[in-house]
Amino acid sequence: MRIHEHFSLLNYNTFKIDVLCNQFVEIENDSEMDILFEKNFFDDNYLIIGGGSNILFTRPFEGTVVKMMTKGIELVDASDDCVVLDVSAGVEWADFVDYCIGNQYYGVENLIGIPGLVGSAPVQNIGAYGAEVKDVIDSVRGIRISTRTPFAFARSECDFGYRQSVFKTILKNDAIITHVRFKLSRIPKFNLSYQGLQRELEKSNVPLTLSSVADAVIAVRNSKLPDIRKYGCAGSFFKNPIVPHAVLTELSAKFPKIVSYPVDDSHVKLAAGQLIDLAGLKGWREGNVGVWPLQALVIVNYEGATGREICNFYAAVQQKVYSLTGIWLEPEVNVI
Repeated sequence: MRIHEHFSLLNYNTFKIDVLCNQFVEIENDSEMDILFEKNFFDDNYLIIGGGSNILFTRPFEGTVVKMMTKGIELVDASDDCVVLDVSAGVEWADFVDYCIGNQYYGVENLIGIPGLVGSAPVQNIGAYGAEVKDVIDSVRGIRISTRTPFAFARSECDFGYRQSVFKTILKNDAIITHVRFKLSRIPKFNLSYQGLQRELEKSNVPLTLSSVADAVIAVRNSKLPDIRKYGCAGSFFKNPIVPHAVLTELSAKFPKIVSYPVDDSHVKLAAGQLIDLAGLKGWREGNVGVWPLQALVIVNYEGATGREICNFYAAVQQKVYSLTGIWLEPEVNVI
C-alpha cells in the first residue's frame, strides 16, 4: 500500500483536470484491504477510481481516493468450448483484452481500446460496437464498505443494464470490487452486429480472426475518437436515450433519417450523437472545450479547461438538444 498526501489527480483522470485530493491510496495486494478499514479511510469522504476514464472533477476532492493496483489473471477452468478466468481488479483492461486475444479466447475483442481497469468494467457495464461486458462476466467479488463483509455476485445478481449495474445503484459508493471472473469462448464466435465494424472488415478484406476483428475495432475507434494522450475526454459523454415508440414517431416526422434501435416492445434507443449533430453542435467549440468534430458524443478538453468549464459546456449541449428534440440527454460520465 502506498499513501500520498495532498495528491494531484491530473494523471488519474482522462479529462486531464488538475485537482488535488487529501489522500491518494494505492492498493497493491488484496491483503491490504483490511488496512483501509483499520485506518478509517471510509469514515469520511472517499472515492474509488479505476482508470479515471469516466470521471469529471469540478473541484478538489476533500477526502481519500482509493485506486486498485492489484494484478493477476488466473485460469480457473477450461474445457474444449470455454475458459473461466479470474482477474484482479487492478489489471489494465487493455492488458486483459490483449491477453485474451493472444490466447485465442473469444468475447472481449470488440471492447479493445476502452481505457480503464478490469474492476471498473462491471460498474459501468462497459460496451462498444455491439458488445457489452455483461455478456462475458461470470461473477464479481469484492467487499461491501458499510458492512465490511465480502460479497460474490453471480452475473444475474449484478442487475446489468445499459451502462448500468447494481454497483451504480444499490451499491453505489458501497462496494470495492477486487476480482472479476470471465467466461470466454474457445470456439470462434464473433459479434459483428455493428455496421461500422462490418464495413471496416469488408474494406480490409482479411480472414476473420480475433486479431483482424480487434484491428478493425481499433481502426473504427481511431477514425472517430480523439487520442486521449493528446486531448482530455472521457469517451462517450452522454448515454443514448431510451424513449417510447410514440416519441420516435414524433421525431421521425421532423427528422426522417433519425436512427433508432429496438429495446423492447414499447421502447427504442436513439443515438445521442445524432441528436447532438442534428442540433448543429458537432465540432462546436467554446474556448478550451468542444464537441469532437468526428464524433458528436465526445466532449473534449482541448487544453487547460477546468471541470466547471466542461460542466457549463455540456449543460449548453443538453439545452440545445432539448430545445430541438424535447429529449434531455443524461451524462454517462460521473460528475464530482
